[in-house]
Amino acid sequence: MNPTLNADSAELAKFSDLAHRWWDADGEFRPLHQINPLRLGWINSLCPLHGLNALDVGCGGGILTDSLARSGATATGIDLSTKALRIAQLHALDAQTSNVQYREIAVEAMAVEQPASFDVVTCMEMLEHVPDPASVVRACATLAKPGGWVFFSTLNRNPKSFMQAIVGAEYLLNMLPRGTHEFAKMIRPSELAGFCRAAGLTVLQTRGLSFNPLTQRYWLNDDTSVNYLLATQKPADQPL
Repeated sequence: MNPTLNADSAELAKFSDLAHRWWDADGEFRPLHQINPLRLGWINSLCPLHGLNALDVGCGGGILTDSLARSGATATGIDLSTKALRIAQLHALDAQTSNVQYREIAVEAMAVEQPASFDVVTCMEMLEHVPDPASVVRACATLAKPGGWVFFSTLNRNPKSFMQAIVGAEYLLNMLPRGTHEFAKMIRPSELAGFCRAAGLTVLQTRGLSFNPLTQRYWLNDDTSVNYLLATQKPADQPL
């Protein structure tokens, strides 16, 4: 692997091994299927997607990318997992999803190739899996058009998130494969907001994502102590 590539080979291998399970709504990626309508609805409420050009960074098997396209956007998903991208492409063919394409490319390379090209950039559940999340945020900002929206979601870093996202979700409830998350790579909201501001993005909204293990229900709220989402915008007058 390119030593300068902002990716963890162990992380890529982990998700590649599970690639064939991406579209099994009752499998290892069930939580992503469950939260997808929530995060898609949140994005669409702030930035109606119909007719826009959208980029999904770290798209994996294409759960969100496919939904962006089905909401009327022209969607591109990028990832560094060859196997996951193949699954995404096969699903698009099987589901006959139009206006969607997938590429194996690093977000930093994409930013050099296509700066200021997208109305919407999403980067969901990905920042906590890379060595340098600030680099990803900068690249996402570069890819957005002036006035474009950039959305992030990740996990907070505190004792509560350790207990719920790692001990609870991975070891007690078996909601996620063990080893999915590494506590040291989790990102506090203040840290992510700092990355965004340094990249020239304006933070407009922060939302929390909560889960009730008894009812198996997720919902958005103001509690950012575990899972959270950030909506940011690139100033319309920012130079290209």
